[in-house]
This record gives sequence, structure tokens and C-alpha cells, in this order.
Amino acid sequence: MKTHKIKYIYFIVTALAVTMFFSCSNSLKQVNKIGISENEPIGEAEDLNLKYTDSGRVKSILQSAKMLDYSNRSYPYREFPDGIHLQVFDLDKNKRSVIISDYAIIYANTNLIDLKGDVKLVTSDKDTLFAEQLYYDESKQWIFTNQPVTYRTGSDLIHGNGFDSNSKFTNAEVLEVTGIVTLND
Repeated sequence: MKTHKIKYIYFIVTALAVTMFFSCSNSLKQVNKIGISENEPIGEAEDLNLKYTDSGRVKSILQSAKMLDYSNRSYPYREFPDGIHLQVFDLDKNKRSVIISDYAIIYANTNLIDLKGDVKLVTSDKDTLFAEQLYYDESKQWIFTNQPVTYRTGSDLIHGNGFDSNSKFTNAEVLEVTGIVTLND
């Protein structure tokens, strides 16, 4: 009878151990996520001064008071809640363009940059674009918005309800122009 009880206890312990062993199915990604909330950023930077170089030459300088990295999400992005100050250099022509905004977000999957709040873009030729929201598609190198804009080029000041241009501003176009427009014959 004693051996029968020992076999019975041995059988129960074995069954529990096997059940526990096969019930664990966490992948390495799930184990790495332990302790990281998906609502919190995976990284945070303050007083950011990032210099992008190519072949030893500075191509752009990004400055921001704060950056939050949400690359741990299914749709990853980097957020700049306190805005950005970006300088882009055209090394061939020795010129510089400046972009300033109160808020920015960069979506990693689509290469889309969303700038919001008092956006100001000053080209190397001193043309200036003012907008409340402006998008930049990095893959197509295209700047656009469907929000109200003011575009100053030379002595002309143009107001409109949208803007389209390539990144070099060689074909800048204000959409749905509003206000008074002066044309020279």
C-alpha cells in the first residue's frame, strides 16, 4: 500500500511538472518586453543636438529640448514635444535652410515628418514659408500641407490654403491663393 501511494504522488508531481513546462510559451520578444509599458517611450533624450554627417561633412543639425522614442510600438515613431530647430546644409552651393516648429513627430515606417505649431521654413534663398502644420515626405523629398500658409518669396507675399513643393523649392506652389495678388505684365 505504501508503494502504491508513492507511485500515486510521483504520478501527480510528474503530471504537474509536464503541464507547467508546456504551458510556458513566451517568445524572446515577449520576455524582453517585461517591465516595459507599451504606453511609455522606450527612450528619452533631453537637450538634443544631433549632427548628421556624410563623408566627414555636416549635412544637417537637429536641436530639440526633448525627444521621446516610441520605436517599441507596432507603428513606431519619434516625438519632439517641445519642437525642433533643424538646419539643413547644401554643401555643393554652401547654403543653409532652417526649419523651426513647436512640435514634431517622425513616423519610421512611412518616413513622414509632421511639423505643427508656428512652423517656419527659411530656404537658403531667403524664401520663407509660415504654416500651422507642414508635412515632409522623406522618401519622395516632398513638402506639403492643406492648412493655411503664408509664403514670402522675394518681395511677394502670398497667402493660401495649401502648399506643395519639392525639397529644393524649385517648383513651390501655394494652393487656393487668398487675398490680393499683384501681377506684372
